[in-house]
Amino acid sequence: MNGPRAAVPEPGPVYLDHNATTPVDPRVVEAMLPFLTGDFGNPSSGHTHGTAPREALARARRQVAALIGADAEEIVFTGSGSEADNLALRGAVLAAGDGRRRLITQVTEHPAVLETCGALHRLHGTEVTYLPVDESGLVDPADLAAALDDRTALVSVMAANNETGTLQPVAELARLAHEHGALFHCDAAQAAGKIPVDVRETGADLLTVVGHKMHAPKGIAALYVRTGVRLEPLVYGGGQEGGLRAGTESVALAVALGAAAELAAEDLAAGRGAYVQELRDRLHRHLVQALPGRVYVNGAERRLPGTLNISIDGTTGHELLAAVPDLAASTGSACHDGTGAPSPVLSAMGLDKGRATAAVRLSLGRRTTAADVDRAAGMLIGAVHALSPAPPGRSWCDAL
Repeated sequence: MNGPRAAVPEPGPVYLDHNATTPVDPRVVEAMLPFLTGDFGNPSSGHTHGTAPREALARARRQVAALIGADAEEIVFTGSGSEADNLALRGAVLAAGDGRRRLITQVTEHPAVLETCGALHRLHGTEVTYLPVDESGLVDPADLAAALDDRTALVSVMAANNETGTLQPVAELARLAHEHGALFHCDAAQAAGKIPVDVRETGADLLTVVGHKMHAPKGIAALYVRTGVRLEPLVYGGGQEGGLRAGTESVALAVALGAAAELAAEDLAAGRGAYVQELRDRLHRHLVQALPGRVYVNGAERRLPGTLNISIDGTTGHELLAAVPDLAASTGSACHDGTGAPSPVLSAMGLDKGRATAAVRLSLGRRTTAADVDRAAGMLIGAVHALSPAPPGRSWCDAL
């Protein structure tokens, strides 16, 4: 007689919020563990307990540099991407002198950049120009060319938008900045590790890399500072990190970022990004086929391989995600407060309130599978039919 069958475990939630944060890779954890236990020394110490941490810190710097085509001595470890952005903007503007107290950015930057711009204006009288974007979220290089002058200290434009994945023409923007003697900063938090990023090709003088966006723990990031660029430090003290970021380094977290950077470089070399894009497009096809005429992509065609920001007619993003508790996704940036107000990014792109509040961001990553995509599509399609069986007679999509 056959015994009772073992219960089949229920599948866990599908995680499609990799633009918010990524799960830590077990290989990254393995790399950092020795520096939380036996190799606990201060990397600045001259005795034997400092040797292994000091060597590990140098190796991590080389690994991060290799991911973005930099030299090891150009990497400054920070505690977050926001700190790296602050160091880049505040550091460059305050080091530039009174003759160059002007900063140019664009309206869909991350709050770490926009709030720093506001603080520089409020506290130091820095003149800030905010460039507009088009309906795809792209900056027009002609707008930057018209805005630049010899008072500009820095231009800061992100590589990829965190909500839509739109990729900006950073190489062309950097070239224009350099023609006027300005520095160029690129927040590559979303791009580094997902697409090839090379500081020499982009022309960036300063570039932000963030660990928890590419399978390292939270609490570690890096700022690339091109050799010869002068910055005012953000944290003063003992002179660590080339004098730009005082405080004893967290060797374990730096090692984690280095390991994550090396793994990301291997993934890029193996073409993993193309596979993630295939899964993203598969998800999009499922939704379009099941909901004809109701699904609209927000953002440019040229965007991050794993990012799909969509608006579905007859829904709002918050009610749609509330109806699919087994799907982890976002209505926009996870840094925002989740109030249901239209995303500032989508509003800046000119989307009306209905389409902006309908937006859902689905972001895939290294561990996403075809089964995840198919299950997510099924959940979303079922929820849309339950919430809004047919499009309303007149809606935002009618005006498109």
